[in-house]
Amino acid sequence: MKNLIVIAGPTASGKTALAIKLAKHYATEIVSCDSRQVFKELEIGTAKPSEQELAEAKHHFINSHSVHENFSAGDFEKQGLLLINTLFQQFDTLIMVGGSGLYVRALCHGLDDFPTVDKSFREQLNQEYALYGLEVLQEELRIKDLEYYNSIDISNSQRVIRALELCRAIGKPISSFRTNQDNKRNFNILKFGVDIPRDVLYDRINKRVDAMIENGLEQEVRELLPIKHLNSLQTVGYKEFFDYFDGELTLSQTIEQIKKNTRNYAKRQITWFNKEPNLFWKTPNDICKDLGID
Repeated sequence: MKNLIVIAGPTASGKTALAIKLAKHYATEIVSCDSRQVFKELEIGTAKPSEQELAEAKHHFINSHSVHENFSAGDFEKQGLLLINTLFQQFDTLIMVGGSGLYVRALCHGLDDFPTVDKSFREQLNQEYALYGLEVLQEELRIKDLEYYNSIDISNSQRVIRALELCRAIGKPISSFRTNQDNKRNFNILKFGVDIPRDVLYDRINKRVDAMIENGLEQEVRELLPIKHLNSLQTVGYKEFFDYFDGELTLSQTIEQIKKNTRNYAKRQITWFNKEPNLFWKTPNDICKDLGID
């Protein structure tokens, strides 16, 4: 039986370095499950592995798609399974790493099928989003489906709108349609969450954002202004700079807002992975010990 080792956890927790260490030990390759690092146009703000890190171990689903393409968790499940089954012809063990909880769930267990609703609900929500902004829709979702609200990246407008269109059309929260059925995979799955003290994590997040600013994040986002309406750009590190360019924030406020939103995102990631079945929270050293790696 082939083995997939999953390294999950919050942003800035050290997942990349650990995954590369494991890939080197097993002489294998890495499958990234990050919903933003997949896009080649988003570089600095997504904290992609460096060129040196990419050279140390081959990564898949890094810079593999364009922001102009629709790429969902369902797409990742289909394309990821095809890739993994191909790689297992060459390797006995693969490493999957990332912080996108829905992507981990999709590939390891499959996604629930949700009912189809009339497109008018989405059209109405898109109009409201354009008129009133995302916060109004986030609050409606929080009231109607707190469980789902707490489990997703609420800065993802597409996901918020999808949840609300089901709530409005069916009259039930989207979480009520979750069957939690497990689509059995033909390989073993061992899932670890990288455990790191909260104060250390927040300090690393703050320093990472400072490094992004020094490396030219503002210019990267400025070049993406013509396509800022795309869903893939509605993400931490980018949307705050769009507000800055619109004159809604000062530069210092923008930087602090990115740090705050990233810390909040990390908290939501931890909440999600706490509910992930059979995931073991351990320090990187303890993960290596469990796997018999020095």
